Amino acid sequence: MIRLAAMLYSLIATAIAGSAVIAVLAAGLVSALAIVYAAVAGAAIAAPVSWLVARRLYTGA
Repeated sequence: MIRLAAMLYSLIATAIAGSAVIAVLAAGLVSALAIVYAAVAGAAIAAPVSWLVARRLYTGA
């Protein structure tokens, strides 16, 4: 299941981090530090999300 979670992480992290960066830019925070923080936060949030999605797919529930 960890391989499935790792493969899903590459897709989910991109989507969440990209959405976070767009949200930060839409809020008017255009500094490089704010953009980097948003990308890192999105990547960190994607780890448990990808694990939950992988578990859900693996068990078939």
